[in-house]
Amino acid sequence: MSKRFLTQVIQENSELKGVAAGRLASGIVEAIKKEIISTGRFSLPEFGSFAVRETPKRTAMNPKTGEKVQVKAGATVKFKASPSLKEAAFKGVKKAARAKAKG
Repeated sequence: MSKRFLTQVIQENSELKGVAAGRLASGIVEAIKKEIISTGRFSLPEFGSFAVRETPKRTAMNPKTGEKVQVKAGATVKFKASPSLKEAAFKGVKKAARAKAKG
């Protein structure tokens, strides 16, 4: 999903046009970022949740040289889909596979 896609959906489902829809899309993305930064998670019912997870310090290997390299500890954001999103995605995949088999 892109900000452009989000802007188009806002335009299609509201009376907002152009720049106003773009500002609303940007505001939504910024609000989600702020929530993740302040609480460490963000959830949308029927969609899923985002959660910050810490990654430990570790040793990795440089694939070019084979040399071992130390990787610093950090953090990443993980997404966990809701059961209804998983079910809908599975149905979509099955439907696409049937259409491909027919064609």
